[in-house]
Amino acid sequence: MTNNITGGQLVVKMLESLGVTKVFGVVGGQTLAITDAIIDTPSIEFVHTRHENAAAVMADAYGRLTGRPAVAISTTGPGATNLLTGVGGAFRDSSPAIIITCNNNGENIHKDDAQNADHVEIFRPFVKFGRLIAHASSIKQVMEEAYINAMTGNPGPVHLDFARDTIEQPVAEVPEIPTVHPARSWVGTRPVAAGEEIAAVAARVLTAEKPVIWVGNGANRGRAGEAVLELADALGIPVVTTFNGMGAVPTTHPLVFGALSRMGTNLTTRVMDDADLVLALGNSLNAVSTTRWRRRLPEVVQVDIDPTMIGRYYAEVTTGVVGDLAAFARDLVDATAQEAASARASRQSWIAELQQAERDWWELSRDLEPQNAGTVSPAVVVRALREVTPRDAVLIPDAGNPGVWSFLWEMDEPYRYIKPVGFGNMGFALPAAIASVVDDPTRPVLALIGDGSLGMSLGELETLARAGGPVVIVVLNDSSYGNIRQEQVLHFDGRTIGVDFHDVDFAQVARGMGLEAVRVTDVDALVDAVRDGYASGRPVVVDVVLDREANAWTYPAFVPHNA
Repeated sequence: MTNNITGGQLVVKMLESLGVTKVFGVVGGQTLAITDAIIDTPSIEFVHTRHENAAAVMADAYGRLTGRPAVAISTTGPGATNLLTGVGGAFRDSSPAIIITCNNNGENIHKDDAQNADHVEIFRPFVKFGRLIAHASSIKQVMEEAYINAMTGNPGPVHLDFARDTIEQPVAEVPEIPTVHPARSWVGTRPVAAGEEIAAVAARVLTAEKPVIWVGNGANRGRAGEAVLELADALGIPVVTTFNGMGAVPTTHPLVFGALSRMGTNLTTRVMDDADLVLALGNSLNAVSTTRWRRRLPEVVQVDIDPTMIGRYYAEVTTGVVGDLAAFARDLVDATAQEAASARASRQSWIAELQQAERDWWELSRDLEPQNAGTVSPAVVVRALREVTPRDAVLIPDAGNPGVWSFLWEMDEPYRYIKPVGFGNMGFALPAAIASVVDDPTRPVLALIGDGSLGMSLGELETLARAGGPVVIVVLNDSSYGNIRQEQVLHFDGRTIGVDFHDVDFAQVARGMGLEAVRVTDVDALVDAVRDGYASGRPVVVDVVLDREANAWTYPAFVPHNA
């Protein structure tokens, strides 16, 4: 290899070796040695955004959708701090990403240089690994270490902070860089639970009268959905997901009953209330899932790739199994094979009761009439969208009410659903939709975005216009921070503060940014606009004037079951 390369070119060669194909970001003076090298690297696409937070969200979403890390890059100071919220979302929802910040010259870091900031300390709480690189001789090794941290165990973002002179100056001794880095072949390897652990769990599952599988985000990250359903089918066990586990298993499967979170649903809380044994698979039993740990649980078998998550909560009733979820589920099927038919038959009447409860639950959201004329009920929006959205589309709800209303979304395929949960960062859905079409320009996307969240990511409409693709952005426009306004109404005697906006016509705004767009006030116009949007194969924004009276906190389908 020639010695006539800069540190920035070496960084890009390492990204190529590690299989990175997408870089999202905003360029600045300090980034140029890296971003210029991307021009000469056809295998890597650079997508520039209007704001660094969108770049971090795009890297997060790309990691969720593909299981591979993308890069989010920024310049120093405010560029770096603008990344932070999106990085926090990736960290809390276990998404692999490589975050690159470019600092001032090494001798001036921690001095009063322009835009000075201690990036490593700033990012430390939100990354699995972080390092300042001030010597070119460290570039190869530190990038290998970062990649391995991002991809192994519980995946997550890693942070590399490059001194400007390190990436701008020639590298004295250029290391050999393999075309395909060997780490790529083994970082996806997961440990497998021991046989005696499987046997012990098998005995408990077979004797339990009403076991429930509670699937968490680990099943998304480990692509374990098919194996989980094989286990459920074999033993006749109902499946619910966490709020963050949505998408891991198709909701149309007869044993899948939806998501359980602090806002319901009425159906899933009933399923969990019946349980005498919970198989918590890739489920951290965090606050969102357990109503801040107020939910009482029976005996729990918790299976996770990360042993530090097991027994962190509910330790007194928890037995832990460390290992890959898919392997665990398949091994458990094998271990129970001889007695599976009997166990399945013993639960048949209970499953039938739950399936009738599911049919009754769907009836709770069937009313089509809004309380205010000239608006559309959010439940109607979601159910109508399902009818005209391609079955293989990725649904991306933003934080707040869009995620709650997506309880009503039916999924035929796994891994076609992402949203911000652990960090709940608003402004997620639009950049995430762009990341999806950047990954696969033919894959349809539906983004559900509240007008509050769109206000925080509005500039990325222009980025979407550049990216193109079959993306429908549906704005749930109630002229407010709806979820918080509804909580104020519910708990503060109807008094509200800081939640209402002027009416904004987002269709008109979107057209000004180069997108097709329409505003609708009834469900028929909504259906027509979405159908036409997907038929065109180009992005479209549909601004829906939403009924403000439909309260997600008190909606009958979401009120927890009262046993």
